[in-house]
Amino acid sequence: MSYIDDPYTQKANLAYIKDSMEAPMLTREEEEALAKAWVENRDERAMHKIVNAHRRLVVSMANKFKNYGLPIGDLIQEGNIGLMQAVERFDIEKEVRFSTYATWWIRSTIQDYVLRNWSIVRTGTTAAQKSLFFNLRRLKAQIDSEDNFNDSLSEDDVNYIATELGVDVKDVEHMNGRMSGGDQSLNSQINDDTREEWQNFLADEGPNPEEVVTQMKDSKSRSAWLNNAMKMLTDREKQIIRDRHLRYQTVTLETLGDQLGISKERVRQIEKRAMEKLKINLETTVENPKDYYSLI
Repeated sequence: MSYIDDPYTQKANLAYIKDSMEAPMLTREEEEALAKAWVENRDERAMHKIVNAHRRLVVSMANKFKNYGLPIGDLIQEGNIGLMQAVERFDIEKEVRFSTYATWWIRSTIQDYVLRNWSIVRTGTTAAQKSLFFNLRRLKAQIDSEDNFNDSLSEDDVNYIATELGVDVKDVEHMNGRMSGGDQSLNSQINDDTREEWQNFLADEGPNPEEVVTQMKDSKSRSAWLNNAMKMLTDREKQIIRDRHLRYQTVTLETLGDQLGISKERVRQIEKRAMEKLKINLETTVENPKDYYSLI
């Protein structure tokens, strides 16, 4: 997936980048004074000066992620969000330069944006996958192997990368496959010589018409047997069976005991007796009892 900005957007991005890089830098003393004014007095003018002086950090970080095919303007915008979060959370008592603290927040927000938008398929949901996503290309470039020319990895290459990043070999193989192939529409044609689309060759994993009819018939048979079998139970047994086995949310023994005015152990005994009655009825009235055992 790759994005190309229109000329007007490119011009605006260049103007913003130029303005950011020309913004005056702050001395440590100026930075501390402005940070204190913002943290203690919520001085917005001080906050704007801090942000303006550190926009160059955002531009620099965004450029490190431009090869992932996303608009540089969007990367900068996300980085600015990280910069604002850093301003809001900065602790002046830690005696750490704001630029050092802000760098982590800027990188984090840009990385999250890349992971969310690099592919329509969600990528990098675990710490290991994130590490692989942002380091795999660098490590592949370091490996002196002809296999890298076609994006494949040898077994030794995979083991090396897994060891370097402390991840499973399967994670390396999966991520390499994901990053080697881009997203493709199911409506796209297979080739120029045919109008067939990729979606026409997807297998339908749902039941076929014969299976649907069979399942409907089995379901009706089970319902008919269960309705007839329930008639032989007492009202209290029916209530317990319905609440314990035929409802979406199972009622607990203790709750039924409170409703019926008996102990939960007594409810368990009645339930067991009712299930035995149903089983006896099943074995004497149904041709293939094993097909119905899941109900009891």
